[in-house]
Amino acid sequence: MLLFLWIETSNEYFNFDWVTFLGTGYWFFWSIFVLSLAGILTAYSSLLLLLGFLLLWEGIELYLHLCHKILILLVILLCVILLFIICKFWKERWQVAGLSLQIFSPYVHLFSITVMVILSWPVAFYVAHLEREVRMRRYRMTHSEKKRLKKCNVITRLRGLQVAVGLPFLLILLSLYLVPLGINSPCIQEKENLGPKPTFFGHRGAPMLGPENTLMSFEKAVEHGAHGLETDIYLSYDHVPFLMHDFDLRRTTNIREVQPESAFQNPAFFSWDFLSTLNAGQWFVKPELRPFYNMKPLSEADKERARNQSIPTLADLLTLAKKERKFVIFDLRSPPPKHPLRHTFVRQVVSVILASKIEQHLIYWLPTHDMRYVRSVAPGFQHVGRFVSIETLAKKNISIINVDYKRLFPNGLRDYKAANIRINIYTINEPWLFSLAWCSRINSVTTDNIGLLSQLNHPHFFMTPRSYMFMWLLADIISVLFIITIFCFHWRRETKKEKWFEPSRNPTDTHSGLHISVKSPARVVERPWTLAALHPALPKSGKEHQGHSSFSAASKKLVPIKNAVTPLKPAKHYIQPPTPTTVFELTQAPTRQAATGEATFQTTLPTSKADKPTMPPVEVPYPE
Repeated sequence: MLLFLWIETSNEYFNFDWVTFLGTGYWFFWSIFVLSLAGILTAYSSLLLLLGFLLLWEGIELYLHLCHKILILLVILLCVILLFIICKFWKERWQVAGLSLQIFSPYVHLFSITVMVILSWPVAFYVAHLEREVRMRRYRMTHSEKKRLKKCNVITRLRGLQVAVGLPFLLILLSLYLVPLGINSPCIQEKENLGPKPTFFGHRGAPMLGPENTLMSFEKAVEHGAHGLETDIYLSYDHVPFLMHDFDLRRTTNIREVQPESAFQNPAFFSWDFLSTLNAGQWFVKPELRPFYNMKPLSEADKERARNQSIPTLADLLTLAKKERKFVIFDLRSPPPKHPLRHTFVRQVVSVILASKIEQHLIYWLPTHDMRYVRSVAPGFQHVGRFVSIETLAKKNISIINVDYKRLFPNGLRDYKAANIRINIYTINEPWLFSLAWCSRINSVTTDNIGLLSQLNHPHFFMTPRSYMFMWLLADIISVLFIITIFCFHWRRETKKEKWFEPSRNPTDTHSGLHISVKSPARVVERPWTLAALHPALPKSGKEHQGHSSFSAASKKLVPIKNAVTPLKPAKHYIQPPTPTTVFELTQAPTRQAATGEATFQTTLPTSKADKPTMPPVEVPYPE
């Protein structure tokens, strides 16, 4: 579960690494570390389970070494702790995993069907083996009431095992066959219903191609077709709006080298004269500080360009957006207490925007402070709402919302679309998540991975309902044929084993105490150890056996049998050339003492030897 959850939430890896950076002060790919750890633990546990299954298959008693016991305990504890932390602090990750199932559910269904086909092999083998065991136990069942009850109880348990193994398998299989009836994936729709491709807002520019919140990053976003540019704005102590995301300057500047004692200070407390001297791109070139694990290598020209980046002002970004006619959306950071613009920061930012002469409709105004002033001074700004009710948006005359995708998809997407509200979601980096937004007719997305997503010309995992139905039915039919074939194969195999064991089995007559070993010839009319073969030589009272004690009592009244069996000579057509055959030997000489003397009875059936001809069966009547 931990591995599945972490794989499906790869879109959140940067946020996880950033949060751990805030706590530790060092940048490291903790998300990849957790992914690798979960993969190792899963592989270790799975291999241990597989080994245990194979040992049980061979009938070998399991013995878990102390080291494995300790490791398994640590695995359980670690997974429980990590899942508890996720459930406590990152509940939204479960929503991401749920969204992934909307896209991957058709393929998860096909994978599950394939797994069930693979599992049908051991299930069929086990069920057929139990069936053969039941038949052979019934065949060996005696007429003694006590023994019969005991045998019947064993047979009942064997039948119970068959039901316990076969019934859950059958129910799960039937459920999987019906699962597509409940699948509601946005990417299963007709082609004509597919909306246009969502447009892109470069999240802090293109942070996989250049240092975030620098002019290089925004220029890279423009080169890859960004519809708009997204950023975060602080105001310096001397009233200059500049671009910065973090709560301090440690990660994206060289503040630790220039002024280490101020590394943890809020960026708004620095003057612009000092901020403009900091290097904002040298960190991006260092491999240990690169922000994304899946970044493409930079060219030497881009590395040199990144090393020379500095912190840009809001005016610099507006100049670029005006030139390229790109929309601008930003989060405005409220200045901390004791800042000179603590209560007038909105008016300062609006004045800078108006001074840039950018077209007002290119500004997506996201801040909620001092809304009345903004509407009066800059009526052309497009006001953007948060995740609020449609009634609230209508009251504020807002027709655009900017929301976290994890909050939007489970709630209200259909209502917003019905109200004709434009939707921008953030932050989308994975192609499957972008495909979900595309199939859901989302208008625009904010992304870090504009280089990859801009190359997609069609949503991933898209299919028409007719194509999915064909794939669904074809998979079900093929799997049914495979499973029936597997069950029939094992059934026939066990039936052949049963027929092979019946003539070559060493039968035991538990009632008379005589153990008889028989090598059956090719043609046998009646097996010599069955009751039907013994009936002609038994009186009526002898058909009910009473065990060894009855045999001892009856032996005192033994009537000598003379010429009961005529020795047979092998006919010519029974004589065959010597062939190597399996030798079955058993000589039991049950001895009993008579009143007049000692009489010894020895019964030996024909024994096959490699150097003797095969003889036809001989029926030997036995005394009670």
